[in-house]
Amino acid sequence: MTSTHSPARPSYFLYGRSRPPSSSVLSPPGSGPGTAWAGRLRVAVWAVPALLVAYAGFRRRWMSDDAYIYVRTVRQVLAGNGPVFNAGERVESSTGTLWQWLLVAAGAAGVDPASAAVYGGLLLTAAGFALAGIGALRTYGGVRVAVPLGSLVLLGLPPVWDFATSGLETGLATCWIAGAWLALTARPGSLGTSAVIGLGPLVRPDLGLVTVVFLAAQWLLVRPSWRRAFAGAGAAGALPVAYEVFRAGYYGHLVPLPAVTKEASQSLWGRGLVYLGDFAQPYLLWVPAVFVAAAVLSLCGRGRLRGAGVARVVPVLAPVVAGALCWLYVVKVGGDFMHGRMLLPGLLLMLLPVFVVPATRVGTLAAVGVGVWAVVCAGWLRMPYGGQIGPAGIADERGVYVRHNADPHPVRHTFAGAPHHLRYARQVAEAGRSGAAVLVLGKDGWVRGSSGGVTASYVVLGLNGSVVPLDGAALDPIGLAYPLAAHSERVGAGRVGHDKHLPVAWLVADRGVRAPSWVRPAEVAAARRALRCGALAELDGAVRGRLTVGRFLRNVAGAWERTSFRFPNDAGRAAGELCG
Repeated sequence: MTSTHSPARPSYFLYGRSRPPSSSVLSPPGSGPGTAWAGRLRVAVWAVPALLVAYAGFRRRWMSDDAYIYVRTVRQVLAGNGPVFNAGERVESSTGTLWQWLLVAAGAAGVDPASAAVYGGLLLTAAGFALAGIGALRTYGGVRVAVPLGSLVLLGLPPVWDFATSGLETGLATCWIAGAWLALTARPGSLGTSAVIGLGPLVRPDLGLVTVVFLAAQWLLVRPSWRRAFAGAGAAGALPVAYEVFRAGYYGHLVPLPAVTKEASQSLWGRGLVYLGDFAQPYLLWVPAVFVAAAVLSLCGRGRLRGAGVARVVPVLAPVVAGALCWLYVVKVGGDFMHGRMLLPGLLLMLLPVFVVPATRVGTLAAVGVGVWAVVCAGWLRMPYGGQIGPAGIADERGVYVRHNADPHPVRHTFAGAPHHLRYARQVAEAGRSGAAVLVLGKDGWVRGSSGGVTASYVVLGLNGSVVPLDGAALDPIGLAYPLAAHSERVGAGRVGHDKHLPVAWLVADRGVRAPSWVRPAEVAAARRALRCGALAELDGAVRGRLTVGRFLRNVAGAWERTSFRFPNDAGRAAGELCG
């Protein structure tokens, strides 16, 4: 049984019918004393960067507030409340679906979820560097001596060290990107390769771009028959499609709630370009780009890529195209509020083909040039707002939490350096003990205690989820885990990812509690009216109604319209539009 396009293609390309002939880059053909030395050097060029990034990441280990959003959901699952942020409200607050469930597995095995998030992310980052190096060595076939190049670019960048931990899904993304590319170069026709490539949307929704590009590359490499193409597509899509059906029926949305909050389908090109410049300018990224370009031109000129067939060119171009698309998407949606974070996967993708390069004269000189830049960058180049939120609303996120916790390694957040956060945590605890009616802490903090538990809204959602008991309601006016806020319209002059803010009147109306004295009764009345009408009433039923088979099917049927629904922040306008 052979491909319809390439009758002579070996059978190992046909979705795993047999294993390919041995062609390991770690032990190429040859004999003599030089072969063992070259083999050890090849191992070093992928093992040493992995060890270095693990060391750098460990020295800057920390936990971001957003990672504690994952931790609360994991705790809810382990407590038997389901994959939700607040019990009784079906909301998907975790952007990285696969990361969430890996942390659930770690918690079920008795590992503390926060520790698993930090140190698991570090191990996955190191594994990703190792896989990237092995994949690059495969790309250049039987080359005897290679030198690191793209890996040096990443090792010189402080954001790479920071997000080697952080508790977020970045380490998993690094490992998946490198592993999927290695699988593409090693066994492009395997069903297992298709399944691995298909995991992208579950690692992060935006990595679906990488999945599409890698699947297209796989098709170009294999040119399978229609039957085998459908088999590969089935292997790639089985888990993501099944989860998407679950997401639509259980949560009533097509994407995780943070994607609704951050308006991931809208365009903010100006903000996005600022975000790109905020990453590229402080580290003088044009310098390593020149050396990498010289190495690529040399490789083309020496014939390693010039005139090469599909089997050589496609695995090289696929990650570059995917990385460029990832950067384009990040710029389109306005970037992020964490310095550099969302650009790291795209940068890794574009550097994969040159993670290591043959030790030619130009390749070696390029590696030396990038190495000098990496030392300077690692030692001296930094963003100008270290430990703060910059003027564009982009934060040195790790520096902020080092300062807020008065701890160089803030894995456990004590907020010893942030009295306002400590005050909020104390008032949540007091409300839980005393059943205090309403405590207001300015525009970003609102706490209500009662015999039914604590209801609290705070702009720092990870902290809120940590201090509010699992049977209470930890809300946020931004909408990362609060569907009412997520579906509100953007407000002006907000930070990227923080440009929604639901007024307290909506919280009072939604939760049925006494309003603070400064909230106008007419505004609360209008909000209550709006909540009973149209799409807002349907949204409430989708996320809080009893989950029956009928409700699941209605959630699936209305998921598209529900995901795109938005309403005005002004309660009077909302009531007028929704209720007529």
